[in-house]
Amino acid sequence: MDFCIGIRGNDFVLLCEDMNAAQSIMLHKQDHEKMLDLNDHLLMTRTGNLGDGVQCAEFLQKNIQLYQIRNGYEMRSSAAAHYIRKYLADTLRSREPLEVNLLLGAYDVISNTPQLYYMDYLGSMATAPFCAHGYGAMFATSILDMYYHPGISVDEAIGILNKCIKELKKRLIINFSKFNVKVVDKDGIHKLPTISVEDGIHTH
Repeated sequence: MDFCIGIRGNDFVLLCEDMNAAQSIMLHKQDHEKMLDLNDHLLMTRTGNLGDGVQCAEFLQKNIQLYQIRNGYEMRSSAAAHYIRKYLADTLRSREPLEVNLLLGAYDVISNTPQLYYMDYLGSMATAPFCAHGYGAMFATSILDMYYHPGISVDEAIGILNKCIKELKKRLIINFSKFNVKVVDKDGIHKLPTISVEDGIHTH
């Protein structure tokens, strides 16, 4: 019952996730941060099993940081994406497969391009200008398809995100009360104000 969404612009990637920690019919907390900084220009968010998500995220974060310590430079976004995809594919074929879907937002400082990767628990991967995971994706994808354009700015991306969240509040039975939002660009990762559905939608 998670939801996350990603939007890629010309010089940035915006990622947003809900902050619910729930299992079955039980809501444990509403301030759970699932988004993780893998390095200075690599940001990941996830949906799926809570325990699997934490295990997967921490394993990937530490190994990508270890790569940087050993080599003296950051792992490039494409290399990180393929490494993560292989990890998911390997766990699928093990005795302990992970029930985790991922969105990876990155900025490649060498080619000066933003990248957004969509991955699922089966180990499939695709690059996309926008994407979403979870039940909310059923409502958000059509809105993204209608309003997205290649030269989108951060302000426009936040405007589309606001439309998606309003639609979720109106139509989805699951109560998402807070959303965590981050942007990655050439200057690194920036946290935007948390969206609280009760307080209304925020602007950049």
